[in-house]
Parts: sequence; structure tokens; C-alpha cells
Amino acid sequence: MPESENEFFRIRKEKLQRIRDKGINPYPTKFHRTHTSKQAINQFIKCETTGATFDEKVSMAGRIMGRRGMGKASFIDLKDIDGNIQIMMRSNQLNERYDDLDDLDIGDWIGATGTIFRTRTSEITLQVETFELLSKSLLPLPEKWHGLTDTETRYRQKYLDLISNENAKNAAILRSKLVSHIRNFMNTRGFLEVETPILVPVAAGGMAHPFITHHNALDRNLYLRIATELHLKRLVVGGLEKVYEIGRVFRNEGIDLQHNPEFTTMESYEAFADYNDVMKMVEELVSSSAQYLNGSMKLEYGDQTLDFTPPWPRMNLRQKIITESGIDFLEHNTVESLKSAMGNIGINVTQQVSWAGLMDKLISEKVEPSLIQPCFLIDYPVAMSPLAKKSDSDSNIAERFEGFVCGMEICNSFTELNDPEDQRQRFEEQEKLHQEFQNEEMDRLDEDFLVSIEHGLPPTGGLGIGIDRLAMLLTNNPSIREVILFPQLRN
Repeated sequence: MPESENEFFRIRKEKLQRIRDKGINPYPTKFHRTHTSKQAINQFIKCETTGATFDEKVSMAGRIMGRRGMGKASFIDLKDIDGNIQIMMRSNQLNERYDDLDDLDIGDWIGATGTIFRTRTSEITLQVETFELLSKSLLPLPEKWHGLTDTETRYRQKYLDLISNENAKNAAILRSKLVSHIRNFMNTRGFLEVETPILVPVAAGGMAHPFITHHNALDRNLYLRIATELHLKRLVVGGLEKVYEIGRVFRNEGIDLQHNPEFTTMESYEAFADYNDVMKMVEELVSSSAQYLNGSMKLEYGDQTLDFTPPWPRMNLRQKIITESGIDFLEHNTVESLKSAMGNIGINVTQQVSWAGLMDKLISEKVEPSLIQPCFLIDYPVAMSPLAKKSDSDSNIAERFEGFVCGMEICNSFTELNDPEDQRQRFEEQEKLHQEFQNEEMDRLDEDFLVSIEHGLPPTGGLGIGIDRLAMLLTNNPSIREVILFPQLRN
């Protein structure tokens, strides 16, 4: 602990002891609050508007964020979940308890009961008749209570960021509302919310390196799931025709503005639907989320004005790549050919060894930066989409789309591959590629999943949408760490 904090700690410990010596419990069990700051202020304004008198006693609780003394009166800024309110303590009202204010500090939690009025400066204020210490703070708030300035500290001590940074608190609240809206949206459309295992014997359903753990009782290695896809499709096989799950997935990857090793997705699967149906659902889900959180389908993100109003443009991936890079992937269907074509336009391909890896690099370098307004890239190569159904018109193309906003992928969707023989063959190809290119991310063969779809998976439209990235966009935050309450950080 820094020496300055040590001194604060010592002084506050002395105050804590004085409080205990007076027979006051500095950490009581509960406090009955009748109003939040917002509720009290709104009720008072409503009475003013209608000419009624708001003379009922109210009890509020919150953290002391500021304090000013004026003769025999003290004013305290009290902060709660809804905002701030000024409270006034008078010596002639509190009598001997007024001296107890000397042992209160900024950061302490208190409860106060009294009546609401307007001061001469027109500020709505609680005039306190009784108050109670609810929790004594032994350490001061950061930066003399003016907020955190160090980004790393903000993420490591998120609780301090929430106290001192209104944007951080709003992002947390809006993210929670976003998840609630998504859940309501899906439930209204007849989807059933389910839960699937986090510990799995095979890390399949996506192209990512997994985290490995060990189960002592079973004496076997297990993996943290990289996707919920294969278990959800098992449920569709079982007759649960419309299912979804909101939950954490885990990928052993780097950390940057758009990536965190554990993140939240919503995956859904709908029988008798294809990727066109899912595209329409995504438009409606995201646009309604924007409307719900911001009151409009148009909103600011950085220096961009985004318009989430449906319909979003559908862009053919092959044509878009040709437009942006001059490369036709159907004409460069080998690793050597594609690597040469990409090298010729200045793309560094030293880290990519598979054809799918090269394609992913080409898309991220040349296509994604141009995708600012909400849009869909559709019809991906089958080689990049081992779980997607082939197009009826072209066996090289899969019925797959990804949604993009501001160059950032927010969702991935397929018309799900339900031919068990084709699926087995593609998984076996992925296993061969995994052996050949062990450093690249590949999907894995899950035998239990293959057995399940051999019992019959109906035509199904599937979706995976990133909650964290969607929250970034809808709260105007450029970093994923701003919308995850406890992001992963380096030592």
C-alpha cells in the first residue's frame, strides 16, 4: 500500500474505533430504503407540477461522494444506483448526533431519513432527521475522488471505475439491459432457452485453440467449450425445434480491443429455417436492441453515425473480395496459388499455412475495413465452413453469412449441415489439417455429435452472435474491456 494510502488507512481506522467506542455498529445488517435518489426527485417534481405537497418521510441510502460545511449545517452529495442527491444535515435537527459527522469520510455508505425540499439555489435536497452509518470505508476513493485516470487500474479495480466513472456504470447497466432484451426477443419468437456443458471432452464447433483442464475423479482431460453449437444441435435432433443459449465460451487466444479469452455469445438454432431466415432475424434483433437501448436505430460510434435500420445490405463474399483485392478465390484454390496472389498485393502471409487460414487473412486485411455500416457478407467457401450446408447452385460455396459493423464481425450463421456422411467427411478433413497445421485453428471431430445427427437433424438455421461486441457498438465503446466487468489482463 502506498504511504499516502497508509496514512488514510490509519486515520480512518482511528475513526472506526471511535465509532465503535460510541456503541455504534459501523457495519449494520440492513437498512430499509423507501426511495432511490431518482425516485425521490421524480416524486417531488410531480408534486410540484400538480400543486400537491410532498411531505412524506423518505429514506435513502448511498455512498458519500462530497461534503461541504456551512456554519451549523453540512451538505453531503449522496450517490446511489440511480444518481446523486444532496442531503442537508443541521445541528439543531440532529443535536448530539451532529458531532458524529466528524467521523464520516468520502466513500462511506450511509442511510438517511427526512423530507425533501428545494434550497434557495433551487437544488432538490433531503433534509435529514436521522442518519445511520452503513459501511465505513477504510481506503479513499481514487485520485481524490475525481476518478481514475490510469486505464490499467480501471480494469483491474473495476469497482473503483464504477464508483468514479459514470460511463463505466452506464455501460454495465446497458449491457445488462441488452442481454435482457435479447432474451425477451428470442422468447417472444418461441425459442426455448437452454444450458449446455462448459466442460467438454472435445473442443469442437469452432476454429479456436481451447483451454485444457483435468477432472480428478474421472482422471481425464477436459476442455472449456469454444462454442455451444454442437450440443444445441443435438437438442434440435431431440425435437426441441427452436433453442438458444446465452453463455460464456472460452478461446485460448490473444487479447486486444476486440478479443477476450472468455466472452459471451448467444447461439440459436431453428428447425426448418435457413440462413436467409436467420439474416432477417439478426436485423430485427440488432435494430430493436439499438432502439431499446438508445431510443433510435441510428446512433454514434466513434466518429461514425451507424444506421441499424433493416434491411442490411447482402454482399456476396466472392464479389466483394474481387472488388477490394482483385483476387478470385475460385481461381486460386490451392495454398500456393492463393499465397502467391496475396503476396503480390502486399499481404504478409508468413504466418498462414492452410488455404482457409489464408482466406481468413485476406478477408480481414482487404474486406473487413470497408464494412462500416451494418451489412452481411454471404456465401463463404466450403473449405472455411466445415459445419455449413453446401449451396445447391455451387458445391464450392456454403450457405453461410457473417454480420459486420465498423469492420468488426458481430455474428456468424449457417444453414446447418445435416447430411451426416458429408459432415463426417468434413470433420475427417479438419482432423487431417489439424495434424498437418497444428498451429492453426481447426474444428475437431466430435464422434458423439456425428452419432446424434445420424439419427436425423432437420433443416436448421443456426446463429452465433457476440454479445460483447454488440454491447461495444450500442454503448459507443471502442474496447471490449469496457463492456466486460472483469476482463482478462496480463500479469
